Amino acid sequence: MKQRIITAVIAAGIFLPIVVFGGIPVIIVSYLLASVGLYELLKMRKISLLSIPGIISLIILWIILIPSRYMFIWDHILFSKVEVILFAIFCFLAYTVATKNRFTFDDVAFSLLTVLYVGAGFYYFAETRDAHNGLQYLFYSLFIMWATDSGAYFFGRALGKRKLWPEISPNKTVEGSIGGILSALVVAILFALFSDIDHSFLTIMIVTVVASVFGQIGDLVESAFKRHYHVKDSGKILPGHGGILDRMDSLLFVWPLLHILHFI
Repeated sequence: MKQRIITAVIAAGIFLPIVVFGGIPVIIVSYLLASVGLYELLKMRKISLLSIPGIISLIILWIILIPSRYMFIWDHILFSKVEVILFAIFCFLAYTVATKNRFTFDDVAFSLLTVLYVGAGFYYFAETRDAHNGLQYLFYSLFIMWATDSGAYFFGRALGKRKLWPEISPNKTVEGSIGGILSALVVAILFALFSDIDHSFLTIMIVTVVASVFGQIGDLVESAFKRHYHVKDSGKILPGHGGILDRMDSLLFVWPLLHILHFI
């Protein structure tokens, strides 16, 4: 526990000032975190980031992560973003032939889904910060997810009896899940009262419930990955916490969701 707290304090001390500052530093962080997340997932599948499939995956990821405000750079490129990604997919498929199916169609599908999963999450992280009132929306997303995680943990410890999804995550309980949602609502009430988020109180409450549920699903998705590939943590970059995906799995679902719902 002591190691977890120390790591959390150091990580917050680095991450939060960057988020507050915004701009290019946030974009750089999104690229770094996404690249580490890609590495962690490819490693589960035993695909090296420095292999040909790993490099192709990284290129696609970096293209996806280009913020909308900087898309003008494509005015000087003959191909659209989608066309470049499609060409990369053809390269993937050609590589299955070149390796005589040592790199299989399943590996192609895994690599592409991994890139989309990680890329979309961190793309919308940067887009959230760049939006109008982006800092408040980013803090809103961070705090409701932290409240969900903490509430689920403490309510689960105190009241948990019914397992939520034991085949995927044996320690999670229905009571903990509900406690996480209630904790997120408490945080959302504070944001509704004291922030400049431009939505009605009811809208904020409804979106918070949906986001809290989706965040927990994101957590379960990453747990399912780890259970399928028989790993305890996605990585070791954060002592006491595991990897980047172990800490960001909920947010990778929540950031795109908030944009899909036109909340941001």
